[in-house]
Amino acid sequence: MSQQRIPAWITVGVIPLANVAMAALVAALVFWYLDINPLDALQAMVYGAFGSSYGWGYTLYYMTSYIFTGLAVAVVFQAGMFNIGGEGQAYIGALGVGLVCLGLGGHVPLIVLLPISIIAAFVFGGLWALIPAWLQAKRGSHIVITTIMFNFIAASMMNYILINFLKPSGTMSVESAVFDPSSWIPKMHETLALIGISIDRSPLNLSMFWALFVAFAVWVFLWRTRWGYEVRAMGSNASGAKYGGISIPKTVIMIMLIGGGLAGFMALNVVQGEAHQIKLNLVNQMGFTGIAVALMGRNHPFGIVLASLLFGFLTQGGSELQFEYSVDARIVVVLQGLVILFSGALQNMMKHPIERLYLRLSSHRRKTSEELAAEA
Repeated sequence: MSQQRIPAWITVGVIPLANVAMAALVAALVFWYLDINPLDALQAMVYGAFGSSYGWGYTLYYMTSYIFTGLAVAVVFQAGMFNIGGEGQAYIGALGVGLVCLGLGGHVPLIVLLPISIIAAFVFGGLWALIPAWLQAKRGSHIVITTIMFNFIAASMMNYILINFLKPSGTMSVESAVFDPSSWIPKMHETLALIGISIDRSPLNLSMFWALFVAFAVWVFLWRTRWGYEVRAMGSNASGAKYGGISIPKTVIMIMLIGGGLAGFMALNVVQGEAHQIKLNLVNQMGFTGIAVALMGRNHPFGIVLASLLFGFLTQGGSELQFEYSVDARIVVVLQGLVILFSGALQNMMKHPIERLYLRLSSHRRKTSEELAAEA
């Protein structure tokens, strides 16, 4: 049984769906305790997230950010490490994007500025992961501890920079000036209006397509390049990878730089695409939610896209639930926590039964085919 390989569609598709189903059953008990019909709650969430172009816009907007932060965790996890620093890396990535937009906005066209802001998001986010990576590679410091610490350092540093350097004079709000409109990433409703398609206004912008492209690029990098092979080899067996000639310190630093850069991309969606200025708390826990997205997506880019859509649904649908039933805003956190619980801590509860069932059915089909072939 153990010799037969479990196909990827079981690992990336069926098992996560089973985990979500278990989380949904427990969530139904929570709604029942709150004296809310679970089916009515589900209907309200589905309508809020998918019932209109407005709901779709917000769901896909959240999905875009979750793709970036989920990939930032997943690529590092493939190397056998846990990147908890997505929150801070996204924050510093926002600083890079903001400086580009504040400095070049109104002076160069968007077609020139956008590639620069993409590079700035990646470089600033990646460099913020450099020191934890170096400490892990050269000094043996645990990457989880250092990346968590750097989240708090990033928040404090951004607060200092906004107050002392970027906050316009005469305003009390701790935020930068609004970017020049020529530097804004076009919104989806504005773009579709150019070809005669009308949808409701929402924060969804064209950075969603960049997120999907980046997810594909990460898949190519991890499974179709030599560097990706080295990363996965290190994650599978660091001692064996070192024996095979792979430089562990070099790989640690490389993959952490990539992970930090991917988290920094979130700023394209939130800062350049929606807020159009740097604000305090702009990441809004999406860096930490990226950990759950990566767990739910089994650290595979395709799975992360689907998991990001699920968490976008939970975020937007949960907002509709608050409006419809006046429940506490933290119900969204509860729903996300249940998904994390069954996708992370209890992931093997459904994993082993599903794999055994698949192997049993596969063995039965193989025996049946052999019997039919013998009879023929």
